[in-house]
Amino acid sequence: MFAIIGLGNPGYEYENTRHNLGFAVVNSVAEKLNLRFIGGRECYISGIKEVGGARIILVKPLSYMNNSGIIVKEFLETYHINLNQALVVIDDFNLPLGTIRIRERGSSGGHNGLYSIIYHLQSEDIPRLRCGIASEWMPKRKDALADFVLSPFIDEEIEVVQQMIIKARDASIVAATENFQTAINRFNRKTI
Repeated sequence: MFAIIGLGNPGYEYENTRHNLGFAVVNSVAEKLNLRFIGGRECYISGIKEVGGARIILVKPLSYMNNSGIIVKEFLETYHINLNQALVVIDDFNLPLGTIRIRERGSSGGHNGLYSIIYHLQSEDIPRLRCGIASEWMPKRKDALADFVLSPFIDEEIEVVQQMIIKARDASIVAATENFQTAINRFNRKTI
C-alpha cells in the first residue's frame, strides 16, 4: 500500500488558503481516481483505491498543520506503511508559485507541518512533494509569512495554482504506481 498524505488545516475558513495545497492536491487525486473519502479514527479522513496493481490510500489529517506529525505517525503505524511507501504533499514558500519538487528526504525547510512529522517520526527520510507558493505578492518580512500562508490565492494566481495542482496530482500518482525516481525525472523539471 502507498499513502499520499496531503497536509492542511481543517475548517471552512482555511479551505482555499495557500497552506491547504496538500489537501487540494489529495482532493484532485481522489477526483481523478474516482475515490471517496471516509472517516478514520476522528483524526483523519482517508480513502483507498486499487490503481494499476497498486493500492493507494489518500489521507487528510484533521489536526491543525502544526500537529500533523502526531496523526501521520499514528496513521502509518496503524496501516503498517513504511516511510518509503508514503508521500507527504505540502505548500512551500521557498519555491516559486507553479513549481513542484519531489524529494525523498530532507529538512523541514521551515514548514511547520513537515517539521512536526520529522519530529514525531524521528527521521528526515520522509518523501515529500512541495508545491511552490512564493509570488510577487509574498511579504518580504518573515513575521508576515504566517498571515500569507493562511491567505487565499488572489485572482491573478488562480490559473497557475490550478495547473500546479494537476501537475502535483499526476506526480503523486506516478510516485505511487511507478516509483519516486520516475516521478522526480518527469515532474521536477520546470515551473508552470
